[in-house]
Amino acid sequence: MRRHLVPAALLLPLALLASACGGNSSASTSTGDGTDGKGSLILNVGDQKGGSEAVLRAAGELKNLDYKIKWSTFTSGPPLLEAVNAKAVDIGGVGNTPPVFAAGADSKITAVAAYRGRSKGDAILVPEDSKLKKAEELKGKSVAVAQGSSAHYQLVASLKAAGLTLGDVKVKYLQPADALAAFTSGKVDAWAVWDPYTSQVLQAKQGRVLTDGDDVVNGLTFQVAAPGALKDKKKAAAIRDYLDRLRRAQDWVYEHPEEWAKVWAKDTGLPYEVALASVKRTNATRVPVAIDKPLIASEQEIADTFTDLKLIPRKVDFGDFVDTRFNGDLPPSTTTPRPSKES
Repeated sequence: MRRHLVPAALLLPLALLASACGGNSSASTSTGDGTDGKGSLILNVGDQKGGSEAVLRAAGELKNLDYKIKWSTFTSGPPLLEAVNAKAVDIGGVGNTPPVFAAGADSKITAVAAYRGRSKGDAILVPEDSKLKKAEELKGKSVAVAQGSSAHYQLVASLKAAGLTLGDVKVKYLQPADALAAFTSGKVDAWAVWDPYTSQVLQAKQGRVLTDGDDVVNGLTFQVAAPGALKDKKKAAAIRDYLDRLRRAQDWVYEHPEEWAKVWAKDTGLPYEVALASVKRTNATRVPVAIDKPLIASEQEIADTFTDLKLIPRKVDFGDFVDTRFNGDLPPSTTTPRPSKES
């Protein structure tokens, strides 16, 4: 049986997609009884709507499992990592910033796999009729962003590239559903956000990209596991197999963007055109990469940035929160992502 997430409010289908990149969220989780596979060993996997289960199923990678996967659905990265810390989940996927905040909170988490993709979907959006033409003009303007999200760091990094700081703008910390409402009603001048929200706004001609995260942020996403699960030999073996399946599924996404977009749209409630644009712009560009020194250094820069902003209470050594045993022969983290298939 498939598991389902019933949101507290159906403001829009994308409210389900607070995403692995998402910031702090009070939304609840759903731990349905959906399982795949057979055997006595159970791997508890944290997921998000249209996430790992959907892509593994679409790619045919949930066949011939000699262990069971029990799926739990979360609305964003931070609560998923809270479940990993609480040992309720063995492994789950998140963006590049939630692990840094979790590490700063001394959570028991370990990054075990990474993907690098393009960051064109990580964008600062402005309304179609906005007079703003470049990031430097954001000084004194109001910008909506989800606190602790990948977009939060993208905003900081984009401002820095433009010679500005976070203090130069009026930051409005809003979760995506509220931010979209504020953006479309003109209550904020700009919105820092990620795909598929970026694609939704562009497809609906509700806004345009002022600047994006390409060459500004690292484009990393992670699979993060519970240290206790990694110490269990049988669970560690299941995690290795699970990661191999995810990597093959990512290859399948690149080769079948239209087919994946149809599945993703159905699973999330996204319009097909929005899903396809997001897949081509962001999802299909991701490549599995090794957790190596450059990756750790890149994440350390994010951690230090938020520590300096006093949004993380202490110095974080990101290298203490990784496990490289699953790297195998993966390419280095500096590997160029796959090209975007945008038309």
